[in-house]
Formats: sequence, structure tokens, C-alpha cells
Amino acid sequence: MNSPYIHEVRLPSHYNPDQRYPVIFALHGMGSDEQDMLRLMEPMQSDFIIVAIRGPIVQGNGYAYFQIKSIGNPIRELYDASVLGLQQLIVDLSAKYAIDPKRRYIAGFSQGAIMAMTLSLIMGDAIKGIVAMSGYIPQFVKDEYKLQPDSELSVFISHGDQDHLFPLQLGEDNANFFRQHTDHVTYLPYNGGHQVTPDLYQQFQHWLRTDANLTTDDSKGLNS
Repeated sequence: MNSPYIHEVRLPSHYNPDQRYPVIFALHGMGSDEQDMLRLMEPMQSDFIIVAIRGPIVQGNGYAYFQIKSIGNPIRELYDASVLGLQQLIVDLSAKYAIDPKRRYIAGFSQGAIMAMTLSLIMGDAIKGIVAMSGYIPQFVKDEYKLQPDSELSVFISHGDQDHLFPLQLGEDNANFFRQHTDHVTYLPYNGGHQVTPDLYQQFQHWLRTDANLTTDDSKGLNS
């Protein structure tokens, strides 16, 4: 498979191509990279296929999926291109690896959360659930994209009450928007800034394992 998106795939140690595994497509924030998300998702590797995807745009010492005109205002052409590219990569990798089509998840932080929410809104039942940490949904996505989220979509949204980039109201808006489309919305406001706190780290791990019907829960804190 020849994809313009650099990505790393981590398979469970017991990986058997004749079985089907849940997958997490992990998307980083602006100025970060796929290695950051691999570290964040490391405890999940025992049961999930992990796919960490690098944004295509160089941004400082890292990368981005799109650039912005101002906070909350992405450059539309770059945004559209990444949405299409990530959607295609998810389809291609789903055909290459032993991925359970009923347990495809997207997890993202900041820009990655923005992409995760958008992809889940347009990909229908191809996406089982998302973890969207500290993001927002651009207005043009709500107004102009063809939205077709699955009614059984599982959504985990978190937002810090001291976020200096995106105010807490955006997290509440995200949750309320998804509640119009699915009954399976978990919203977690937390005490913290634009970051993944140790408690949030444990919470999203537990949520993913529970939603994917995995009985073992070896979630670990960031400081363990």
C-alpha cells in the first residue's frame, strides 16, 4: 500500500491474521507527531491494533493535519484534503490488517480530536467510536459536509476547564452536537488545561476497553 501518510502500526503480541481485532487510529495535535500518540496508546496494544498517523504538513518541530487562519478557523483546502486522505487510509488499512469492521475507533488530541470528530460524522457505520480530547468541530463541517454518523456511534469527549487554546464551552458544544446524532455520548470535563491528565489517561483507556467489549482492564496512569 502506497499512502502519502506516514504511519506506524503496532499489532498485539498474539496477533493472528485469521482473527479480528479492534483498532485505534491515533491522531496527534498540531506540532506533534505519531510517536507521541504511540506512547499515549501503548497500554492498549495488548488488545488493539494501534495505527498512529503523522500529519502531512510540517509544523515547527512536528507536523499538522491542517493549518489555520486563526483559532477555530482552519484553512479549508488543507482541511478537506486531510479528511479525504485519512478516510482513504482507514479504508486501505482495514483491508490490509485483521481489523474488526465493527470495532474501528479514532482517538485524537487537539487537531487529532478535530479530525476524529469530523471523520466519525461522515464515515457512517465504518466508525464504531471516537475519543476526542480537547478539540472542536469547525462550523463548515456542520454546515457543508454530508453528515451521516451511525446512530450507534460511541463518543468520548473530554475538555479541560483551564484550556488556554479552546475554552471549555467548545467541549460542551461538541457533546451537545453529538447528542443530536447518538445516544452514546460520554462527556468528561476535567480540571486541567490543554493536556492529557493522568486521570483522563485512565478514563479513556477504560472507556475504549469497555466499548470494545474487552474484559481485561490493565489501564495505567501516565505516571506509572
